[in-house]
Amino acid sequence: MDLLALADFNLVARHGGFGRAAREAGRPKATLSRRVAELETSLDLRLFERGARSLKLTEEGRALYERTGLLLTELEETATAIASGGRVARGRLRISAPLLFSQTAMGKLAAGFARRYPQVRLEITAEDRAVDMIEEAYDLVIRVNPEPDATLIGRIFLRDRLVVVASPELAQPKNDAPMPAVTRGSMKQSEAWSVTTPSGASTMAVTPVLSLSSLVMVRDAVRMGVGAARLPLSLVSPDLATGTLVLWADVQGPEIELWALYPTRRLLSARVSAFLDYLREAFPKGTPDELAAYVGGSLDVKKHTDT
Repeated sequence: MDLLALADFNLVARHGGFGRAAREAGRPKATLSRRVAELETSLDLRLFERGARSLKLTEEGRALYERTGLLLTELEETATAIASGGRVARGRLRISAPLLFSQTAMGKLAAGFARRYPQVRLEITAEDRAVDMIEEAYDLVIRVNPEPDATLIGRIFLRDRLVVVASPELAQPKNDAPMPAVTRGSMKQSEAWSVTTPSGASTMAVTPVLSLSSLVMVRDAVRMGVGAARLPLSLVSPDLATGTLVLWADVQGPEIELWALYPTRRLLSARVSAFLDYLREAFPKGTPDELAAYVGGSLDVKKHTDT
């Protein structure tokens, strides 16, 4: 297979058209079109559906792009590393990270990383959706409790847990009466939270009174005493330490796990390896108190069940 033709095909697929690919690479559009046509002929496959105003990958074209794009990147990075005399972290590094982690910790992480690795152009997008790394050209994604994905590998670098907190001015309901609650996302008329208190496992009946799209907004509303909420311990630990908020219960369920994920490949790029090492250095234990301390708080509260 002609590697140059394959590289041209990947260029066109990545930019979604011959014109955009030609402008990006500074090469004639006709040359790219001819090279892709030659590749289609050699493979006896149609790689693109060509419309009057659009260009779309066929099923076979998409499979070829997903399988060869990373390999070509590895070849390029290997050649660059050899030419520079070693694996130097350089080039663009695109990362997708959850909104809450981005708001609380990623700014500090990004600044420190940029100072240590000035040859890396770091680009971070804060969003909670599960991005398509291949289609959207991300080098690394950070996800919360991700679903298994055979195309990605990675590691857990932080763990957290949910707790029920409220303002000390808010009285905890008695006799199983529902309590006012602040929730993230869609608001139900009523619901029950499975929790653990000093008395053991139980449920809390709640009536949502406020629905917000951000956990930081939820925490700020809870501080005002409008209702209780389920929030990550790392986010509220400074408030618990100062008494701005009080701990009512631990939420039952799995831990919150933050994963750093990247495409499965034998040769991991130097810039991704550098960022993974930087995460490990920032959070060597990966605990909620470590995250709270990193973003400027402290954690002096033990698990509710230990008190």
